[in-house]
Amino acid sequence: MKLLLLEDDKTTRDHLERALIAAGYGVDTCTTGHEALMMARNNTYGVLILDRMVPGIDGLSVLKDLRAAGMNSPALFLTAIDGVHDRVEGLDAGADDYLVKPVADVELVARVKALLRRPVASDVATVLRVGDLELDLIRRYALRAGQRIDLQTMEFKLLEYLMRHSGQIVTRSMLHEKIWSFHFDPQTNVVESNISRLRAKVDRGFDAELIHTVRGMGYCLEARI
Repeated sequence: MKLLLLEDDKTTRDHLERALIAAGYGVDTCTTGHEALMMARNNTYGVLILDRMVPGIDGLSVLKDLRAAGMNSPALFLTAIDGVHDRVEGLDAGADDYLVKPVADVELVARVKALLRRPVASDVATVLRVGDLELDLIRRYALRAGQRIDLQTMEFKLLEYLMRHSGQIVTRSMLHEKIWSFHFDPQTNVVESNISRLRAKVDRGFDAELIHTVRGMGYCLEARI
């Protein structure tokens, strides 16, 4: 399995590369965001390991660009900034996990293994339906009452999860874990902000709401008569 490692500090880069190789992974390294974009566009990687702060195009912009192009490889951010806003910004950009520097070898390898263990969707159905809402898993867009709804990467992942659990109550902690691989933090509003944006696209302007808040518990997507 080949990994991409974007890290501009040579000492850190060499250290992490050795740890990943020792764990049995192939590793391509780069030092700038431009290099990372070129390599990711021309190769297939099991996991993208991206430093947030690198010269030129930063890691956040790299991931936004790749997600916009439809690349769904799991991404793990490395950052020296341990703040809620910074983590939320990265997760909203499409990151799947986060590690704050200095990074321990064993934890990095464990996080990479966890990302690679995520099952690839193998359902025969390529379109999910709830009421008049359809989600096309191949073309990566939604339809509500025949109207096309374009979704950002995290909005798509969130809606897919809600639709796969239609009629069930989904808690904030479940969404943190399943969508963002992020341990529950009561100070983080990444779930609420993404639900709000998703509602604006899926429910606003239509006759009935599909995304419901279950007070004190979480959310439920279902067509209610």
